[in-house]
Amino acid sequence: MSDVPPGDPTDPESPPSEPAVEVPARRRRDGSDDEDDGSRKRLLLLVPLVMAAAAIVALVLVGMQDKGMYSKPVDALVAEKAKFVNKPVRAEGSLVHGSLVKRDSPCEYRFTIEKNGAEIPVTYSGCVVPDTFRDMPGVDVGVTVEGQLRPSGQFEATQVLAKCPSKYEMKEKAAKGEQMPHAAATPLAL
Repeated sequence: MSDVPPGDPTDPESPPSEPAVEVPARRRRDGSDDEDDGSRKRLLLLVPLVMAAAAIVALVLVGMQDKGMYSKPVDALVAEKAKFVNKPVRAEGSLVHGSLVKRDSPCEYRFTIEKNGAEIPVTYSGCVVPDTFRDMPGVDVGVTVEGQLRPSGQFEATQVLAKCPSKYEMKEKAAKGEQMPHAAATPLAL
């Protein structure tokens, strides 16, 4: 017996080994390989995902159309008046002192807001306004109104927001003898 392990090609007693047989890739009836089948499955998965993502983006964009609201300071709104007429817009400015009047029946507030010398008359047909929305001499009241600018230049507000001074600003003003802007509005004579 020899010291050569069985199946060793140097062993004279072992039968010659057969060469490895290469197995060809399976062919399908349509003539394509199995490798093409994997890429086709990935493509069939990718196409619907891309289509679904495109549909979601389209729905979001269509849903947002005409839902946005411009926010402009009064001076910019007056300068670009034609662009914003009869569109939802938010105007920001300061209450013009002496312009705030109120009617009780039906509820209506009329006032003017200004910024950098440009003014817009505002009509608000609501009964409730913020507590800080009051005209007090010497106190600047920041006002934001939401609504529509009419071709006449009148702003019809659907909401009135008044900037509330911070407690630090009020402490500073109180030290100077100023008070919170909670004075009563002048009744509207219509």
